[in-house]
Amino acid sequence: MSASRRSGTTDELGPDEPERDGPDSPVGSDGPVGSDGGGSDLLAALLDGMDAALCAFDADGVVTHWNREAERILGWTAEEAVGRHGFAGWAVRSADAEDIEGRLLSAMHAPGRQVHEFALLTKDGGRVLVRTQSAAVRGPDGKPAGLYCAFSEVHAQIDLERSIALSEALFEDASWGVVLVDVDLRPAVVNSHAARALGIGRTAVLGRPLGELLAQGVEELESALTHVLAEGAPPAPAEMWVTVRTAEGEKRRCWRSGFLRLASPLTEEPVPLGVGWLFQDITEAKLSEQEAAQLRFRTNQLHRAARAAAECEDPAEAATVHLDFALAGFADHALIDRIAVIGGTAGDGSADSAGDGEGPVRLVRAAATPSGAPGPSVLAGHAGLPVRYGDAHPAVQCVERAGSVRASAGSYGVEQARAWAVQRRWPPDTVHALCAVLRSRGRTLGVVTFLRGGGRTQFERTDAVYAEDVAVRIAAALDLAGLGK
Repeated sequence: MSASRRSGTTDELGPDEPERDGPDSPVGSDGPVGSDGGGSDLLAALLDGMDAALCAFDADGVVTHWNREAERILGWTAEEAVGRHGFAGWAVRSADAEDIEGRLLSAMHAPGRQVHEFALLTKDGGRVLVRTQSAAVRGPDGKPAGLYCAFSEVHAQIDLERSIALSEALFEDASWGVVLVDVDLRPAVVNSHAARALGIGRTAVLGRPLGELLAQGVEELESALTHVLAEGAPPAPAEMWVTVRTAEGEKRRCWRSGFLRLASPLTEEPVPLGVGWLFQDITEAKLSEQEAAQLRFRTNQLHRAARAAAECEDPAEAATVHLDFALAGFADHALIDRIAVIGGTAGDGSADSAGDGEGPVRLVRAAATPSGAPGPSVLAGHAGLPVRYGDAHPAVQCVERAGSVRASAGSYGVEQARAWAVQRRWPPDTVHALCAVLRSRGRTLGVVTFLRGGGRTQFERTDAVYAEDVAVRIAAALDLAGLGK
């Protein structure tokens, strides 16, 4: 408890009440606050509640105030400290006393605050390096009446400075995004890297709902932030796919995100102030990882299909085996159409009317996957009736060009996309299609078509390469089936 030099007690600050307004009132005097002593009690409570140690000296260098934090750091109680002249012989070594007291008392005649570092002695004889801030206390006449000295252990001050420096570095120079989100899930502070990732200025993003910053993925992000506010930080970073609105349009990005719950240090029980969200863009690495995994899977599927097809006695059945293995993770439905030769036996592979440009292209369904429920491919087309494809149908174009053709319903609505698929003789739920030509021994035998529904992305160039690899194997099996007739 703080104490006064004159009273010698620990329950009040400053001198006894009768001397409160006297001309000899020391620097620790509270001034006239009433006869109830409430001002002294309030000042004592404020000083003892400080996080920093505080002591005060009068104009003669006598200790007038000593708070609880000073007692905690050095071990000297208020009763032992108040009334002593300077620090010599008890709080500092005698050899250092003159220098230290000179530096402290110089603050009475200097403007502003003076900052010093020196070693103080603890009651048990130890030494503590402290950083002090000293400033003069002026009397009513404006002349120095004493000084106050606030001090703390240097390592605690360094820890504070490091925390401040870290915060400033994170919000200026960090190579990853840092966003402080308040309890309403709105950005409160954003660093430069995060602002660039969001495609918006640092000030423009503040206070805006996350839904205005992200086109997709906001639900997952808000759910993570809410969980952190309620339960605390997750044990590991989370990878989140989001779509960001930029001046160039929407871009899909993968952010590896870490979350920290922020709580106020000024309350006994943690009060959440928000969430610290740190993220790093790993889109390129993630896409490369996905492509490598996809390539391994597809290569494994081709290997498994080849081994399974080798056990089929009927080459046509081997073609459907290749088709079934190719569908896994690649498409929802698939069709095999063979060229119907004009003037010959439909589908016998004895001529190549499309390859020579002689007559229109007519295709006969050779095999297809069930369009209603999943299941193995089924051989068809025994009657040899051509499929009613138009001249602009992707399968017909594929045969005429002897190359792959991609088609998509694009931005059509649900009903328009349905009509688009039905018009092309595909299952109604088809949204994307990829046709690969079937060629063997220098001849075009037909086309294989892979179909995807609305839950999948459209076919890319890498998908076309895989489809062409599957088509080569299917064409070889169909060519062998034709030779066996």
